[in-house]
Amino acid sequence: MSYQRILLKLSGEALMGNGDSAIDPEIMQRVAADLQQLVARGVQVGLVIGGGNIFRGAGLVQSGINRVTGDHMGMLATVMNALAMHDFLRRLQVPSRVYSSFDMQQVCEPYQRDAAVRFLETGGVALFSAGTGSPFFTTDTAAALRAVEIGADLLIKATRVDGVYDDDPLKNPQAKRYERLDYDRVVRENLGVMDLTAILLCRDHGMPLRVMDINEAGALLSLVEGEEVGTLVHAGEKDR
Repeated sequence: MSYQRILLKLSGEALMGNGDSAIDPEIMQRVAADLQQLVARGVQVGLVIGGGNIFRGAGLVQSGINRVTGDHMGMLATVMNALAMHDFLRRLQVPSRVYSSFDMQQVCEPYQRDAAVRFLETGGVALFSAGTGSPFFTTDTAAALRAVEIGADLLIKATRVDGVYDDDPLKNPQAKRYERLDYDRVVRENLGVMDLTAILLCRDHGMPLRVMDINEAGALLSLVEGEEVGTLVHAGEKDR
């Protein structure tokens, strides 16, 4: 394996599939199976799942809900997703623990960095939920923060798009996909890879970021084995 420890950021929307339900069991099963493969090969896996498949705090604000309240509700949505993934991993006999950024000890453990790292070192999947524990921060920022804290070799953002483009590929079939990008260019051209706080955190701590399509069969394992999958964002890398 090219990476010993990774942090996977999975968007909540990716869990929906093409159906109307918030969580597509087939997608959860497939992602859990991918994680099982990684763990079996000795890769230490941390996971952050967004909550956009249930609701977004920013969207709730538009309906008149207080921003802080809306963000707290969004954090709870990430806990729900993490608990669902925990259950799918348990069915595959993959050890996992759900850590929350605020106290919810009846359903998950409070996040503590050293405890999470020790669990990763035993071969368990650490599910980081409830964002950063504070409003006004996205789960992208939470993923970048946890990746830096646990000393991950790579942060992977898994979405429904196979990389970073210079335009929306769903609207513009001529959009160009980048193989590699410099963090400064991402900021300068506002390419929308992650929110600005997450991008700057990764850049300042030298955390490489790979953007990939979670629905591409075998892509996650291929990436961790060292293949060029999706788009790599890294400080100092030549753009291509």
